Amino acid sequence: MSGKTDFRRAQWTMLLVTMFCYLFFYTGRHNFGWASKQMAEDLSISYTMIGWISAAMLIGYALGQVINGNLADKFSPRILIPLGAILSVMANFAISFSTEYITILVIWALNGYFQSMAWAPGSRIISNWWAPNERGKAFGLYTMAAGSSSVITFLASILLLQSGVAWPYLFRVPVLLLLIAAITFYIIARNTPAEKGFPNLFPDKLYQRDMPSIKSYLLVLKNRKFVIASLSLGFESMARYGLLIWVPLHFLGGSTGTGQENLWGSILLPVGMAIGAFSFGLISDYVFKGNKYRSIFSGMLAAGFVMIAIFFTPPDNWALGGILMFLAGFFVYGPQANFWPLSPELLGEMHVGTGVGLMNACAYLFAALGEPILGRIIDVTNSSNSVFIALAVVCLLSALMISVSAFLRHPQSQSMNLM
Repeated sequence: MSGKTDFRRAQWTMLLVTMFCYLFFYTGRHNFGWASKQMAEDLSISYTMIGWISAAMLIGYALGQVINGNLADKFSPRILIPLGAILSVMANFAISFSTEYITILVIWALNGYFQSMAWAPGSRIISNWWAPNERGKAFGLYTMAAGSSSVITFLASILLLQSGVAWPYLFRVPVLLLLIAAITFYIIARNTPAEKGFPNLFPDKLYQRDMPSIKSYLLVLKNRKFVIASLSLGFESMARYGLLIWVPLHFLGGSTGTGQENLWGSILLPVGMAIGAFSFGLISDYVFKGNKYRSIFSGMLAAGFVMIAIFFTPPDNWALGGILMFLAGFFVYGPQANFWPLSPELLGEMHVGTGVGLMNACAYLFAALGEPILGRIIDVTNSSNSVFIALAVVCLLSALMISVSAFLRHPQSQSMNLM
């Protein structure tokens, strides 16, 4: 009995310390949206160019996911995650002292790669410590930590802006929290139960050190059900980053506004994301009886209608706008908790990191594609409100893709129907 209790305690410790570390990771990339307005003014660049800086980070992140996801299946996530955090902190400080557009674009792209060294390795640790019947809960909590990281970043950025600091400090101050979290993670975390003296849950399927990486990639890409689900996540991520990057501008008064009195309404967006991530882990397990496809479809469909409601909400109605921002965050980000468990379910335990990495790479490539497009929409319409119609379409495309994936036959078993 004592052994079971000790393992359970260690299991929760590994999940919580991984969550704690990721809780501060977004201080190294979601700070950009809050700096975009001042940066555009100081550098005399358009919002389309701001969109390309954001896209550069997302492309760097996507490429990093392809590499680091596979590395997580071969090497130590306990080393990869803190290393990525430290390099990201250094990149943020470098940005804060940069004054040239190209320099900022290149460094922010590198920062995207450094930031990519955490999510798939963290997923690898969770998969190593948690059995399939509890992964909905575990990944829901992990995704909630990511959503909560946006809350912390938004909060820190708002406090800095309202204290009157210039945009470079948005890249210097919040990331100090990430540095502390990374050191804490390295001290406490362990990759597998065996490293803490417990039997591994999947002793023969944990790592693929003897398998060529190209074979692992091909195995994942041949799984059509998984690939189509990844496309659905791509559209979801495009909508998510459309909100995270451009909602700060929207609450700062749009492309021509100057006020900051309504900034606190924006905090409801990441709050909704954090609560949604945890809720959708439970929704999938208890409402839809483990059917992650139905859970994702329902969330993205609801998100599309919320986007339309935001578009038609009068700009001066910040109370209703704040409520809708909460719902947008809840329904856009919540379904992410249901995507990650599809990797071990559809690919097997040995390919968790590779699958999560490729899925997340797809997500961020789509998000990167969306940023300059949304920036261009703002430049053309001279209104940040116009992006919400585009995001509504994106959410509905995500719902469509997951429905297609649901009806495809599983390579090793019968397909799980959506309806």
